[in-house]
Amino acid sequence: MTSKSKPAKKSASKATSDGKAVAAKASGKGGADAAHLNATNNALVDHNYLTEAEFGTVAETLQRNLATTISLYLKFKKYHWDIRGRFFRDLHLAYDEFIDEIFPGIDEQAERLVALGGSPIAAPADIERFSVVKVPTETVRDARTQVEDLVADLSRVGRGFRDDSQTVDDANDPATADMYNGYAATVDKIRWMLQAMMDDDRMN
Repeated sequence: MTSKSKPAKKSASKATSDGKAVAAKASGKGGADAAHLNATNNALVDHNYLTEAEFGTVAETLQRNLATTISLYLKFKKYHWDIRGRFFRDLHLAYDEFIDEIFPGIDEQAERLVALGGSPIAAPADIERFSVVKVPTETVRDARTQVEDLVADLSRVGRGFRDDSQTVDDANDPATADMYNGYAATVDKIRWMLQAMMDDDRMN
């Protein structure tokens, strides 16, 4: 019995009309620089009015603050789900109200980075690596423990936005500086509201 010969494999066709790779890894500090990728649909990507050095400075803050904002959102959600006891309803609802104020900053910071020729992080491992806020893996039910933890995070995040506003302004990016000033004001307000609740003796 004669064996049938296998059909020859077809040669792989180019994925894009320009012959460039469909995907490529961004370079630079924090893997944020997408302006020099040898990838399709990337020819016009640049850093606009920023120099390479200025972009590097701004991009580092955007990657870190994007990761931090995502982590802060997730932490509020985690505590929103886990809270129990006398302050359940107050905090369960308040956490979602605070999330509504924080959440828009995620897309705004990511798109600001893209507009400047960058590529935002999204992988969970990268978010954890860049963020200054740690999302808890354990279950915390106690109101005071949750609120104290969040106030400490918000204090650190608020100072970070303030400092980064000055940093990016010095790097000739007043637009990103203005964004950070707005986020700092929002974070400071949420911190004040949560800190005020800790004055209630019933939370002890």
